[in-house]
Amino acid sequence: MPTKVETTGIISKPNSAHASKLVPELIDWLAARGVKARIDEESAAYAGRKDGLPRAEVANGAQLVIVLGGDGTLLSAARAVGGRDIPLFAVNLGSLGFLTAMTIEELYPQLERALAGDARIGHRRMLHSELWRDGKLVAAYEALNDIVLAKAEIARMIEVEVQVDRTFVCVYRADGLIVATPTGSTAYSLSAGGPIVYPTVASLSITPICPHTLTNRPVIVPDESEIHVIYRDADHTAYLTVDGQVGELLSEGDSVFCRRSEYMIRLIHQPNLMFFDVLREKLRWGGR
Repeated sequence: MPTKVETTGIISKPNSAHASKLVPELIDWLAARGVKARIDEESAAYAGRKDGLPRAEVANGAQLVIVLGGDGTLLSAARAVGGRDIPLFAVNLGSLGFLTAMTIEELYPQLERALAGDARIGHRRMLHSELWRDGKLVAAYEALNDIVLAKAEIARMIEVEVQVDRTFVCVYRADGLIVATPTGSTAYSLSAGGPIVYPTVASLSITPICPHTLTNRPVIVPDESEIHVIYRDADHTAYLTVDGQVGELLSEGDSVFCRRSEYMIRLIHQPNLMFFDVLREKLRWGGR
């Protein structure tokens, strides 16, 4: 981080007892070091202030964005940063915290290093998705983890046709379908039986959720590929969901196109914590 940090953004998880105590302290800590803070509406509420901003505006003019919460808060922050070349400093106030591996105890020592330009930064590619209906673009999204097509009702299958680079793959009949980035491989895709993909591998994974045909297995394709998913059900009870947070109701014949995004996020890591360290800690893999 060669750029001097004069302004930070702060994005906080809602309804967090940890954040209610931490946010006012953090703002004061930054101010004592001459660093201004642009805060979202949740952070403003914790600090008793009225200058909270929509998340999409927090990163404007900032050289660093501090994310206080779990992985869900980080996913929201990644979309809010919107491809701007601004590192995210994520602190885990949630439960699992696969991406937000920094603990509260490590916040100030590691933030001191980041402000001094001494930070280890990883780059995570995002996923671009588009929803087309009757030849018209309905919506476009950037995802850090995944896009999911699934029914709203319990125990109902969907039927989707999948093509990769205009080559027919198959028709999936399943509870849903996940297209995931390497970052998202340890999220919903993993729960559905998908592979763990090292974060820097240039790939996308296609994972059916409880497929009707048991030989339908997850597929990994190069991230240069374009994945085309056609929703073939006649009813209107399935959704396209982006990072588990936003999305659209689907109609029969809708097309969802997924491809590598132009955007990457820059995520600050602990200096000595490697990807496999996180796997052992978060997934309870055996140590030495």
